Amino acid sequence: MDETEFWELIDTSREAAEGDPEEQADALVERLLGLDPDAVTDFARHFESRYNRAYAWDLWAAAAVMLDGASDDAFDYFRCWLIGQGREVFEGALHDPDHLAELVPDFDEEVDGDAEELGYAADEAYERLTGIVMPDLGLPAPPREPLGTYLDFDDDDTLAERFPRLWGRFRP
Repeated sequence: MDETEFWELIDTSREAAEGDPEEQADALVERLLGLDPDAVTDFARHFESRYNRAYAWDLWAAAAVMLDGASDDAFDYFRCWLIGQGREVFEGALHDPDHLAELVPDFDEEVDGDAEELGYAADEAYERLTGIVMPDLGLPAPPREPLGTYLDFDDDDTLAERFPRLWGRFRP
């Protein structure tokens, strides 16, 4: 599976779910069940590598602004949600997290920003296809600490300065 196929699966599952993260996870599992186990493993590698790329202080701080706080678990689920938004949103957020203010115009704090189940879709599909747990993906270990420079999530002035568009939208 190449990168284009990966993003197509993400996009079609999001469209089928009309943006609902839980329904997107279900739709993704169904699509993955139509593939062979090796393709599901490839999908998992693509997902996990992007999940690890998004482990960055500035993105975590942006999530904290959008969600009015973000614990370790909340940021994990946010990264799954971010991947689920598709390539343009994902890459745009990695390039400049403040750009999320425009990239996700219909963000609903009650529903969006949390897609824990999306992170398990490939595992579920693989187990259903094979009856066994997915093997190790053979990827490098995830970063021990978030990438980039630490940002204090409790420092409103710093967050407002670093993320003026997000701050204006989510913390007026």
